[in-house]
Amino acid sequence: MGHAKTSFVCLPCRASYKQPYPLPGDKGRTCPRCGESLIHVGSAFAAPRRRDTAAWRVLSLLLNADVRFHKSCCGGPGYRPRTLSAARARMAHARATGEPFAKALVRRELP
Repeated sequence: MGHAKTSFVCLPCRASYKQPYPLPGDKGRTCPRCGESLIHVGSAFAAPRRRDTAAWRVLSLLLNADVRFHKSCCGGPGYRPRTLSAARARMAHARATGEPFAKALVRRELP
């Protein structure tokens, strides 16, 4: 039986790679295309198409807010916005209420 793998993303290349889980003390992974460091996004991640610039902008916003795609006890990572307008609405709500961006971005419904 093979070892479990997880996803890593290179935002400048718009590329996703499945690699073994990082070990404790692992210094990080680098992109084989450009040499930049890869971001560990989790095992429940599904990469958008490379040409879908809007989806990669939303993904960049999520990753910079420290939102990842790890599996939970129920199977998936939970809600993540897929469009820029949904992400902007949640960010505006976070600014208005003082809620952290990471928490507002994973809300399924806005109050």
